[in-house]
Amino acid sequence: MKNFADLTEREVLAVAISSEEEDSRIYMTFAEDLAKRYPDSAKVFEEMAEEERGHRHRLLELYEKRFGPHLPPIRREDVKGFLRRRPIWLTKNLPLDTIRKEVETMELEAERFYAKASEQAEDVGVRRLLGDLAEEEKGHERLAVKLTGEILKPDVRAEEDRTRRRMFVLQYVQPGLAGLMDGSVSTLAPLFAAAFATHQNWQTFLVGLAASIGAGISMGFAEALSDDGSMTGRGSPWLRGITCGLMTTLGGIGHTMPYLVPDSWPNAFWVATAIACIIVFFELWAIAFIRARYMDTPFLQAVFQIVLGGAIVLAVGIVIGAA
Repeated sequence: MKNFADLTEREVLAVAISSEEEDSRIYMTFAEDLAKRYPDSAKVFEEMAEEERGHRHRLLELYEKRFGPHLPPIRREDVKGFLRRRPIWLTKNLPLDTIRKEVETMELEAERFYAKASEQAEDVGVRRLLGDLAEEEKGHERLAVKLTGEILKPDVRAEEDRTRRRMFVLQYVQPGLAGLMDGSVSTLAPLFAAAFATHQNWQTFLVGLAASIGAGISMGFAEALSDDGSMTGRGSPWLRGITCGLMTTLGGIGHTMPYLVPDSWPNAFWVATAIACIIVFFELWAIAFIRARYMDTPFLQAVFQIVLGGAIVLAVGIVIGAA
């Protein structure tokens, strides 16, 4: 790899041309990715792609005047310290705000490159063009704001906000809630069965810990492998899997932790069990609230389904453990 300071003017222009071409393709990829979810915002990135194509044409014209039609095979990946771009496959199904921040970073990095390249240029024409491009890249963020203001009217913004909320629910709330429900409810039976079978806090804690972690791993893989997100738009399967797995583990760990009460304490078992029951109560009500808040389930219906179901599973564990 070459140091940036060692590049000739010809190589600087060649790198700039290939970079503008790649950035244009990235913006068009953003636009295509957003076309169905946020069609009006997609137009913003189409405009940005057109701007980058204009830069490339100007750079090509200057390059041909000075060095002829042949471009040396040098890209930014061949230059140390040069601005990097995330692989296209890592930019799929990103939230709209994340994409906008990615664009801001791209434009800031491009501006720094042109400013530094302009300082090194010896030819007046090259210096002028690179300096102009640095100023234009600096203004691209303002262009995006201007385009956003022109294209995204209040009613369009409201619709995109609703779409963003739906995507948030699909990608994060739904897998997280599924995990929390599974972890909070499915671990009740083994935990309380172990508790009432042994009346030993430490052994009960180990059973609860194993059940929570095992359920988290199982639910995480099940969620990640169930849907790759390409058709449903639910985002990265591994992100959903991690979210689901962590929330499953958290749901089980919550009512397992009270059994860390030392067995040497007076009435240690009943103290731990009472605390665990209180935590279970709040866990089930929290799940009911989340379902009502994000899943459009009537609150009383959510309470009936979750609290009653949890109480039944809890009772089953106690009965089996006491048998």
